[in-house]
Formats: sequence, C-alpha cells, structure tokens
Amino acid sequence: MRPVPVAAGDTVTLRKPHPCGGHVWTVTRTGADIGLRCATCGRRVMLDREEFERRVRSVSPGNPEGSPC
Repeated sequence: MRPVPVAAGDTVTLRKPHPCGGHVWTVTRTGADIGLRCATCGRRVMLDREEFERRVRSVSPGNPEGSPC
C-alpha cells in the first residue's frame, strides 16, 4: 500500500474527533512521524505515519509555497 501524500501546511480531516470537538488538523511536520495542530483549539500532537494513515479521512492541499504554517 502506498503512503498518503501529505505535506506541511496541508489540512487533514481525521476519523475520530479531538476532545475539543474538532475534526480538522493542519500538518506541521512530515516524515516517519506526522506533526498535527488542531484547527479548533491549537493543540499539537505527533502521530507515527502508520497511525496517521489509519486515522486520516481526507487531505486538502495547503499553501502552495510549502512554507510551514
């Protein structure tokens, strides 16, 4: 199975909501671990790529320059 193409600045929707109620996250870091920031409350979390790919529902491209948020 191919990895989900994701880059810093992309917006992703995860299957399970964050305890604050938000489903939307912004990617802050990519690699073996994926860094995410909740769009609702601003909390930052790290997920390993395997767990991220299990949880992700959709990916929307972020800023085209590729600069971090």
